[in-house]
Amino acid sequence: MAELLDRFAPLMGQRDALFGDGGANPFQVKMDQVLSQTEAMIGNRRTILVGTNNYLGLTFAPEALQAAHDALDACGTGTTGSRVANGTYSGHADLEKTLATFFGKEHAMVFSTGFLANLGILSTLMGPEDFILMDADCHASIYDGVRGSSAQIIRFKHNDAADLDKRLARLADKPGNKLIVIEGIYSMLGDKAQLADIVAVKKKHANTYLLSDEAHSLGVLGRYGRGLPEEVGCEDDVDFIVGTFSKSVGTVGGFCVSNHPQFDTLRLVCRAYVFTASLPPSVVASAIANLKAVQKGGALRARLMRNAKHLHTGLSALGLKIASDVSPVVAVVAPDVQTAVTFWRGLIEAGVYVNLALPPATPFGYSLLRASLCAAHTEEQLEEVIAIFAKVASDIGLITPAKTKRTAVG
Repeated sequence: MAELLDRFAPLMGQRDALFGDGGANPFQVKMDQVLSQTEAMIGNRRTILVGTNNYLGLTFAPEALQAAHDALDACGTGTTGSRVANGTYSGHADLEKTLATFFGKEHAMVFSTGFLANLGILSTLMGPEDFILMDADCHASIYDGVRGSSAQIIRFKHNDAADLDKRLARLADKPGNKLIVIEGIYSMLGDKAQLADIVAVKKKHANTYLLSDEAHSLGVLGRYGRGLPEEVGCEDDVDFIVGTFSKSVGTVGGFCVSNHPQFDTLRLVCRAYVFTASLPPSVVASAIANLKAVQKGGALRARLMRNAKHLHTGLSALGLKIASDVSPVVAVVAPDVQTAVTFWRGLIEAGVYVNLALPPATPFGYSLLRASLCAAHTEEQLEEVIAIFAKVASDIGLITPAKTKRTAVG
């Protein structure tokens, strides 16, 4: 008889082959001491953090820290109940009002994580006669959310509005509703959705709605940080915006905002909302404080994009392949899995932390060294990161020493 989890044996075998030698394991990194938004002690080494999604550096914002302390003292460590039971405090209602006002929407719902927001909304919106058309490169939480739906699921080619249009045209005679699902900034490669083209396709087809996950573009794009729809100028054409507080907002939690007149129905039928304990009051308070900082964070956004361009330009000049244009996510493409693992280990041993992302979790089967920038990174830190990338890439034969020298001189 097979053991309970034998179906995962190939995955565990791959893990053992890659990381079973006792070297650093990218999936077991422990921050022993957090020194700032951009540095931590990992073991006994000061390490520059270039893989935390802390885009605006708000995890130590004084106003958020004070708000969290005050709420902790006043309300305790948790609510011990869901939002439909005893888990709605005044802070939760204030946070939803803050979100609705921030996005200019009528309704807002807060979840305990961003994953639960996608899981809950996507498993609930569409019924058995409906269709969900999702970008093939969407996040795992979106995949899990749509799998929980009774709707028919259709994937369209990444960032391909023509392919989406073709697939919607095939559904023209079907009576059900259609929901298009995209991301503002795709988390692995850092590329933006072709939102204007997708909105144009949506408008061509009856009974079609659009949901955009703005997890990585909230706080990053748009004059006031409302994400890609604000930057593109089509906020009214996006029917549902899902997001998280765990990136630019610097805490944890998720949300969905919308103008749909029946939106509040979701509060009674969305299982990830009804059956999950609500966010602790201290987390809610810090999220409210940092959302206000996001709205006023034009200078932080400018600094973030300046840092993103600096790192993108520096790594490109080394001859490394970057997966997308300038973005707060700078993903270096390694030629294969083993090279990516060796590269990652060299970086962390030299004091740079990035995310290692491997297939099948990555688009196109890429093996990625995924960096994410922070507005708090200094120019000196980024120069050190580029220099360490150069040395490690040279040491493992990915670039030539001459290229490294020219880049350093330049």
